Order: sequence, then C-alpha cells, then structure tokens
Amino acid sequence: MDRRFFAVLAISLLFALVVTTIFYQLSTRAGRREQAKPKTELVDLVVAAQPLGVGIQIKPSDVKLVRVPRDRVPGGSFSKVEEVVGRAVISNILQDEPVLAGRLAERGSGFGLSPVIPPGMRAVAVKVNEVVGVAGFVLPGMRVDVLATVRTPGEGIVRTTTILENIVVAAAGQQIQPDSSGQPKNVPVVTLLVTPAQAEILTLASNEGRVQLVLRNSADQAVSHPPGRDIRELYGETRRASTPAVARKSSPPPAPAAAPPPADEIVVIRGNQRSVERLAMGGSD
Repeated sequence: MDRRFFAVLAISLLFALVVTTIFYQLSTRAGRREQAKPKTELVDLVVAAQPLGVGIQIKPSDVKLVRVPRDRVPGGSFSKVEEVVGRAVISNILQDEPVLAGRLAERGSGFGLSPVIPPGMRAVAVKVNEVVGVAGFVLPGMRVDVLATVRTPGEGIVRTTTILENIVVAAAGQQIQPDSSGQPKNVPVVTLLVTPAQAEILTLASNEGRVQLVLRNSADQAVSHPPGRDIRELYGETRRASTPAVARKSSPPPAPAAAPPPADEIVVIRGNQRSVERLAMGGSD
C-alpha cells in the first residue's frame, strides 16, 4: 500500500515538473520576443479641439496636441500648434480630426469667404428677394442657372435669356456654409462663384435689367444653352401676324365674270341680197 502511494506521488511530481519546465520555456521565449520587438515611437499630432467650419481663422483654443504612433500620422499633418494658428479653414474639420494642410488656406490669405475662392475664380454678389432667391432655398454649395431679363436695344423688346449655367453658390448673405438645421433663410444677397469672363456678363446683366436665379439639381452638370424668349412669344403676336398670310395662300382664285348672252338676230333676204338685223334687248314682241 505504501509503495503504491509513493509511486503515484512520484509520478505526480514528475508530471508537475515537466509541465512547469514547459511553461517556463514558453514564458522565457515570449519575453525574449517582446524584448526583441522594437518599441513604437510616439509623436505629437495637431487635432481639432472642436468642430471647425469653413472660413474660421484658427485660434490656439481651437486645436490641441495628442500623442500617436509615428506610423499612424497622416500626410500633411502638423506637430506644432503654432503651425496652424492664424490660418483659415477652407473645408470642415470634425472634432478630434487631424488638421491637414489641404483643409487650410495659405497663411496671410485672410479669413471668411476670401480663402475659399479657388485660384482663377471670382466671387460676385447678386441682389435677390424671396422670389428671385427661390424662397430662401439657395444655400451655399448649391448650383444655379442665371437668367437675365433686359430690353433689347433698338427694337425695345423685353427678352429673357439664360446667361450662365451650373454656377456654384459661394455664400448666402454672410453664410458661407449650409445651415446644420437645413432651414431656409431669406437673404438680400447671394454670392456666386464665377470666372472673370462670367463676372463681366453677370455685372452687365445686373445693370441693364433684372437677374433671377434658377435652382438646379447639384448632380445635373448638363449645359443646355436655351435660345431665350421675348415678350412677343409670350402673348402670341408672332402667330397672329402670320395668320392672314396663310389664309390668303389657301383661298381659291376668284371665278371669271360670266359673258353676256348673245343678242337676237333677224336675217332679211331681198332678191340676191342678204342682210342681218339685230334686235334690241328688252324689245316688244
């Protein structure tokens, strides 16, 4: 009985020793691999401390520094707050989002609408009212067509023509980004983003007549070049003027006058002489 007990005890101790040895070797290898693995270097990254909208000039309180692994630093980022302070935001930045160079205007370009204008483009303000402004639904970022109603020189005919198509709205009043609530607001002025040549056309049309904006789907990039319409087409004067000419062409030619009936005649023979005497019309029997 004692021998059997000691035998079981010896086997148990031997098994425990083997398990302990294996566990020790595995732990030692894991520790060596962890020591051999290079440590990740942490660096500073400038992120937004709060949401930053378009046109905002960054202040020190608008951003903060966080520590991130070097391999997770995005391109165009900044590691010092001083590098972004004073620069204007040209694309919305969310809270805790890295501040990238592509979302900021160049230093010294100002703030508000000015840094948002792309190189080679111009911002032109157009006076609007509730009707012209599509009941306040013209918001920054939308696209519109511009119609001009003017009186043609010489003829003095009122004519409406589409002078610009697929134009981006840069600002509505002093608002240069859409309202987060999506509520329409009536504003007295809408600023459009145009080329220098389009700016001349828009300014001339505003001075010579009345300008109206036509809202279009932002996904619709087609340019249709409509011919325009004048006041005569609105009241159908062109059709009325052409109606008599058509009637004259379709009427049949007048019938010739009827020839008068021939007069009554009497033939008189006297010997070898023959004569013809005409009777007057309406004579007695």
